[in-house]
Amino acid sequence: MTQLPRKFGREIAERIDSLGAISETPGVLTRIYLTPEHRAAADQLMAWMREAGMSAHLDTIGNVVGRYEGEKSGLPCLMLGSHYDTVRNAGKWDGPLGVITAISCVGELNRQRKRFAFAIEVVGFADEEGVRFNSTLLGSRAIAGTFDERVLDAQDRTGGTMRQALAAFGLDAGKIETAAHRRDDVLGYIELHIEQGPVLESLGLPVGLVTAISGATRLSITLEGMAGHAGTVPMDKRRDALAGAAECILAVETYCRSQEGLVGTVGQAIVAPGATNVIPGKLTFTLDVRSGSDDQRRKAVEELVLRMEAIAAERSLTCHVARIHDNRSVPCGPRISLQIANAIRRQGYAVHELSSGAGHDGMAIADICEIGMIFVRCRGGISHHPDEHVELSDVEAGAQVLFEAIANF
Repeated sequence: MTQLPRKFGREIAERIDSLGAISETPGVLTRIYLTPEHRAAADQLMAWMREAGMSAHLDTIGNVVGRYEGEKSGLPCLMLGSHYDTVRNAGKWDGPLGVITAISCVGELNRQRKRFAFAIEVVGFADEEGVRFNSTLLGSRAIAGTFDERVLDAQDRTGGTMRQALAAFGLDAGKIETAAHRRDDVLGYIELHIEQGPVLESLGLPVGLVTAISGATRLSITLEGMAGHAGTVPMDKRRDALAGAAECILAVETYCRSQEGLVGTVGQAIVAPGATNVIPGKLTFTLDVRSGSDDQRRKAVEELVLRMEAIAAERSLTCHVARIHDNRSVPCGPRISLQIANAIRRQGYAVHELSSGAGHDGMAIADICEIGMIFVRCRGGISHHPDEHVELSDVEAGAQVLFEAIANF
């Protein structure tokens, strides 16, 4: 069993704090793709990579890439990492924990003068969250060679395009393809990440083994009836779009509660005309359906759409459904998962398998190599929120497992 120095976890936690201070708004963590804060964070990560014994550079889409050569130069690599962009008003652990822990692990290998029959690449992916251009996994898709160039014309909330933002950042949109890695050059990918859920905490476990990253389907549903005066239209004569949507939303909740491993979320709703004394004539809401099983997710979407259409018909409403996002589930590879499981056991922990309901860069990297994921317990299962937190002992546990997995890869 490979043990890390006792100070290891504190180094990671201090760097998490340092990176978390790089934000567009003091006291509120927001670090968006291709902004000055993105540049400052990238510079800091590259400095830590070089300190750990790696060469480091910013690639053509803004990923930070550090490389620790093997027993000889140019060997295929084991890739490690996560993302360093954030949502707005974010927590500091989601993404950076995986990048910084990987850097610290390589730093310890360098201090021990250990080299392997493979290289190690640590990647801080530039834009996993997709906040600015409403398209996720941009950095990891570029590395996997699956970047969709149509995104270059997507606009942010100021009306500027991604193409323009890249140029302002000093990057050339015409060279993104040079960030791609060949399949033969990547032996596998391991991502360490906070769980973003309460399962490990409920089990009293600091780490867990991820079996799959759930696929997601997002729909935009518009129900249309008839607006009318709130005081003059009898209840039995109304075509109330909001009441119909409420029934649809409850149907989603009931269905998803009855299916283990399935989750459904209505996150947005827009009511029109939106006046206190007017019956809602139109309502548009979103539906996000996720599962580790693509078959289960597809069946759920099909059945929920049929149920919502039936509810609309019963209420004399029209129902229009648009599919706005569809991502397949991605299983973690058996070979790397076994190595992670062995690393967890060697550290004295029970191996608990769980799927990830959130998306991760591994979903894109799976197109070029086998992937594995380690979850680290987070307090209360809270994520994408300033209260996001990982205890120092759990930081150390996650680092020990990752280091063990690297050392025995």
